[in-house]
Amino acid sequence: MSDIDVLWGDVLKIFPVLGGLNTVPAEEVDEKVYENVRRHLSILGSVETFAAVVDLEIQSVIRNVLVPKFWKHFQPGVVASEQSASSGINDQALSIEALPDKNRLFTQFIDAINELYEGFQSLAHTKPRLVQLLGSEDKVPRSVKMLQVDGIKTCLRDSLLAQLPPTFSVVVGAFYWVHFKLFTKSSHLALATVDSDVFDELLCIGCNFDVELCCCQKLTEMVNQTNMKLFEMNLIDRLTGSALTALIKLKIKEHINDTCMGIFDRSHLKQLETWLSDVIMSWLTNIFTEWKSKDSIHDEEVPASVQSFKVKLTYFMYETFAQSVISQFFSIIIDYPDSIPAIDDLKICMEKIDMRVYLTESLRSSLEARILHPGVNTMDILTGYVAAIKAIRHLDNTGVILEMVTAPIKDYLRKRNDTVRRVVTGLTEEGPTDLSEELAKGETVKDGKESGLDEFSNWENWEPDPFGIDANVMQYNSSRVMRSADIISMVVDIYGSKELFMTEYRNLMADRLLAQLDFNSEKEIRNLELLKIRFGESLLHSCEVMLKDVTDSKRINAHIHGDSNRTENQLFDISSLIVSAQFWPSFNKESLQLPEELENEFKKYTKAYEAYKGNRTLNWRTVTGRVNISIEIGDRTLDMVVSPTLAVIIYHFQNKTEWSIEDLSTITKVPASALRRRLSFWQNHGLITESTPGIFTLLEKESEKSQFEEMSLTEADEEDLESAMASASDQREEELQVFWSYIVGMLTNLDSMPIDRIHQMLKLFASHSGGVEFTQDELKHFLQRKVREHKLIFSGGVYQLAK
Repeated sequence: MSDIDVLWGDVLKIFPVLGGLNTVPAEEVDEKVYENVRRHLSILGSVETFAAVVDLEIQSVIRNVLVPKFWKHFQPGVVASEQSASSGINDQALSIEALPDKNRLFTQFIDAINELYEGFQSLAHTKPRLVQLLGSEDKVPRSVKMLQVDGIKTCLRDSLLAQLPPTFSVVVGAFYWVHFKLFTKSSHLALATVDSDVFDELLCIGCNFDVELCCCQKLTEMVNQTNMKLFEMNLIDRLTGSALTALIKLKIKEHINDTCMGIFDRSHLKQLETWLSDVIMSWLTNIFTEWKSKDSIHDEEVPASVQSFKVKLTYFMYETFAQSVISQFFSIIIDYPDSIPAIDDLKICMEKIDMRVYLTESLRSSLEARILHPGVNTMDILTGYVAAIKAIRHLDNTGVILEMVTAPIKDYLRKRNDTVRRVVTGLTEEGPTDLSEELAKGETVKDGKESGLDEFSNWENWEPDPFGIDANVMQYNSSRVMRSADIISMVVDIYGSKELFMTEYRNLMADRLLAQLDFNSEKEIRNLELLKIRFGESLLHSCEVMLKDVTDSKRINAHIHGDSNRTENQLFDISSLIVSAQFWPSFNKESLQLPEELENEFKKYTKAYEAYKGNRTLNWRTVTGRVNISIEIGDRTLDMVVSPTLAVIIYHFQNKTEWSIEDLSTITKVPASALRRRLSFWQNHGLITESTPGIFTLLEKESEKSQFEEMSLTEADEEDLESAMASASDQREEELQVFWSYIVGMLTNLDSMPIDRIHQMLKLFASHSGGVEFTQDELKHFLQRKVREHKLIFSGGVYQLAK
């Protein structure tokens, strides 16, 4: 053997990496070997060249031997059989959770890390031997990268990341998923309430083996050893960081869903913060420190990355919890005020995270899907609207979120014809309702506005307008007004007109006064006084006159009935409600012709009234009121209270037992369509039958009732409960009709005009003539009706007279 072969053999003993070997030498190298190589290197004078060769060989072994062998454990086919590759952090977490055999990937990961660590250890011996060969660390050339501090670790990390397969994050996730189960085993057992005999038959929560064969301790030791090796190779952050983060976020979401979903009556943030600190952060600390000796662990030795990661996880926890609460905010609104703790939690989250846009978009879509459709009645929508006002105002007292979220509700309610009537009914009906309770508080809209304008009245609690307010929202509503406006004022703001609400209230009040002959005015007076406090006396003056009319009518009736000369010859008693026409709402245009003998009784009452009042008389509206009748037919006697129209219909059948619909309509002056609806009432009571189409016959015996007449009695009764008053919209159109001649004059002189110009000129006219006020939307509705009547032409955004 030549000297060169001997020399090369000695070099390979010291540096096996030059021969492609990457295992730790079995025995120490004799000093004579070092001396032989050292002597030849000094003769050749090629120390730097030799060190450079060693450096290149280390890089080559890492890239071409260690890294490929490591990734061979995680070929795409191996992991694809468990779960397809994932593209994002959230997808990784879902993939990890869906893996059917995480334990197999767990052991696969450990085997790969052990093999990689052995190769790393072999390379780590290169520098100490080179230092021993050269005699001093200072003699190691600076140009040698691998033999500098952390050089091998950096090259190993870069090479691994350069060849990172897409399925690797799933494997890492499975490894730490098993570790998390092992770590949290004790907390699961603490929460379990299983009988001891049954518990012995269950599988271990940590390792899924029988309890008697539990290997959690052994698995935990394997995990700790693997973490130690990853930490020594400086790979624990870069190689496992993304998958570990995805798993932690998945566990946070799972914990929030398991412990907080659907529970609104208590706060969860403190419990979540405690869980994050006690479980998640303790687990992370365990990953980084458990393999160290217990005596050497101090708080300051926990990596700074773990400490800073807690801040990011806390932020994520707040964000995830806030998203969970927002997704359930519709239920929170319905449960208010029991759900105040959940709202307080969300308020804390929103102070840390700006989620205003997400909240408004999510809640608006939820409200539109749940209540803003024809299948929900108007009263339920109003109830939801009031609940939303209360809940959102508790969350954000600036009113900005409230304005953005409730805008679609207000737009939808404007399109419903019965909205105003339902609001007024809610304000005044018997029993506790959200609106009646708000009315009873006696807070005034006027006072709220004035207090909102005083910026210095509550300066200690002053808050600036929130950043990023939509200019369209704040154009007509300053934040101060939104903060101070109460619930009733916001409900009234649906239409933007207190006058319209008061008109509808007057209509409903008129209906109640006309329907209740023994009317007790105490409740109406109470509601009226509350409304006067809120809306002012001028809008409710007519209602006061209406109540006074009721009181005066009772007194007049008592006086007329006390006249003994009049009561001797009367056929029946008449009690009238005498109304002051200019203060009552307009009546609908129904008519009824009374039989002559009944009409004579009304004339007698009118004469008695004229004698009592001197220069006043009565104009009877006979279609409105209630009639007490007693019907004797065959062996039946029926005592009933019905409307005048129903009474007149059955009255005519006592003289003639069969009537055609046309003849009965002629004699009663009731349209045939309306008359048929009224006849159905008597058909349901078994007194009248339609013997042939259009011919109605009196039934002498109940058994003669036709088997085909099965209409519900409630349906017939509801027909009789129609309002005697014209609707608020009909009355409004009558008021606007005053301006029609003025509109015709303007269009005659100017040929064509846009609606905004017409509105401005009409407002000027109304202010000079003392007319009623109206909005541009009301004017547009009125003008469109004239277009449908072919009195106007609308083209190119302007109105013209039809020619």
